[in-house]
Amino acid sequence: MAAVRALRSCNRSLGRWVGLRQLGSCGQIRILRSSFPRKTPCRHLQQIPHRSLRTTAVLNGQIVQFKLSDIGEGITEVTVKDWYVKEGDSVSQFDSICEVQSDKASVTITSRYDGVIRKLHYNVDDTAYVGKPLVDIETDALKDVAPEEDVVETPAVSHDEHTHQEIKGHKTLATPAVRRLAMENNIKLSEVVGSGKDGRILKEDILSFLAKQTGAILPPSPQMEITPPPPKLETSTQQQKAKAASIPAPMIKPVVFTGKDVTEPLKGFHKAMVKTMSAALKIPHFGYCDEVDMTNLSRLREDLKPLAESRGVRLSFMPFFLKAASLGLMQFPILNSSVDENCQNITYKAAHNIGIAMDTHQGLIVPNVKNVQVRSIFEIAAELNRLQSLGSTGQLGAGDLTGGTFTLSNIGSIGGTYAKPVILPPEVAIGAIGKVQVLPRFDSKGQVVKAQIINISWSADHRIIDGATMSRFSNLWKSYLENPSLMLLELK
Repeated sequence: MAAVRALRSCNRSLGRWVGLRQLGSCGQIRILRSSFPRKTPCRHLQQIPHRSLRTTAVLNGQIVQFKLSDIGEGITEVTVKDWYVKEGDSVSQFDSICEVQSDKASVTITSRYDGVIRKLHYNVDDTAYVGKPLVDIETDALKDVAPEEDVVETPAVSHDEHTHQEIKGHKTLATPAVRRLAMENNIKLSEVVGSGKDGRILKEDILSFLAKQTGAILPPSPQMEITPPPPKLETSTQQQKAKAASIPAPMIKPVVFTGKDVTEPLKGFHKAMVKTMSAALKIPHFGYCDEVDMTNLSRLREDLKPLAESRGVRLSFMPFFLKAASLGLMQFPILNSSVDENCQNITYKAAHNIGIAMDTHQGLIVPNVKNVQVRSIFEIAAELNRLQSLGSTGQLGAGDLTGGTFTLSNIGSIGGTYAKPVILPPEVAIGAIGKVQVLPRFDSKGQVVKAQIINISWSADHRIIDGATMSRFSNLWKSYLENPSLMLLELK
């Protein structure tokens, strides 16, 4: 009987068991009610350790492997260009995690979970694969705790609190560069008032907030002091020769070269260029060159530049080149076509999506202006400004880089006159524009005048385009540029 009473007392003690655990990293104490019945039979005594382990797993959260999803366009691998988080950072849904670059565009990956970053599976410049884990996130499992649990929380703020947090119910708008600047200076984006559109936080907002916190005052730019040159001392030729002879000749040391060769894999746009140019080698190229007098167009552009600037648009020659090309493609649609791999079928493209070859720090990219045939000169110029701005920062999307039907390369912005452009499959023609030169030419009266000249170099797929077609198209394109008023007759 004494043994039975002792066993019953043990069961009652287990029924009133309370789990207490202190989480030092979060500064929280959680008191959990027992999930055991008041009277636990002896046969359930073996299950007590398993229930205790299950409770600990709920408190610690669940590790979720955040996999790289399908970006589209048949992309299977990307290069990790930058991380916006580090291990131990807290993230919310839609927070930026990293920036990756494919052979077509740069993409910012955002979180689908609320939690804490536990592991980064790749370093910067590593190759990440679609469907493979990108990061491990410990999700906030405390939201799913059973209702019978009592939670007593002691708030605590971690020194390394991540700056990518959102205000509850409000998404913080900021570019990755601004987020990084805030993170480097331990600034919470939720405390900064954005001055951009829709409350977007700009770089100036971060710098202004930092100046207010530190009391720093940006010093004005120093002005150069103008000092008069020292008076020249007249010396005789003999004194100068004697002085030169007295100066000892410098000792020339042998040059020691300590550099080493570096081998690295091709990634991103360079890797895409290998694929595209290898396919282009299968196309028989036909070349055609000419020169264009830009004098009249240059005057027209100077007249329109103030109006364009008042609309916030920078007006270059390129919008005129694209519009003239589109008008020419109306008359010669075969230049705006594509052929299948075996060159058995030809597809005439309805839209004039004209690509512009761009030189960026990431390599050669070719975004395109969609539907040039229905855009005005100002609309084309505004779209070019947008593409150039995104291209310089590596933020062009896949939609900007795909779907091209014809291409122009403004190689003259760097230098050079003539070129031999390479066709971008599946397109069938491309043009390269040289730099503007001021050269002497004869006018209609036989007088020698200054003329602004550019050279144009065309390449066409000689399997479907003959030399006469390319020449007629070039002559029409040239006439629109040399006599801009002719374009008014064709505009709709």
